[in-house]
Amino acid sequence: QIVESGGGMVQPGGSLRLSCATAGFTFSMVPMGWVRQAPGKGPECVSLSTTRNIYYADSVKGRFTISRDNAKNTLILQMNSLKPEDTALYYCAREEGTGAYDLWGQGTQVIVSS
Repeated sequence: QIVESGGGMVQPGGSLRLSCATAGFTFSMVPMGWVRQAPGKGPECVSLSTTRNIYYADSVKGRFTISRDNAKNTLILQMNSLKPEDTALYYCAREEGTGAYDLWGQGTQVIVSS
């Protein structure tokens, strides 16, 4: 089970912190990522945290930070300096090792607008 929270509406330049609570699998041993989908666009992997590496899309490098709290089975995405083009539905998902995601949350909406 995956449940996201923390979305909302913010002005450009603002910040949001997304949280992803997980249950039912060994969180500390699996890659977890944040995938977003903007209206009319395909899904984009924003950030991925594996057991050894962290990946960021070029579009968010230097602005977003992914972190894990393995004791709480929680994945965090800190988003700073938000831009209107960050507006999307953000999903937390488990990556199954080959680039595909096999377990998804329901998504949390992020709107960046003045």
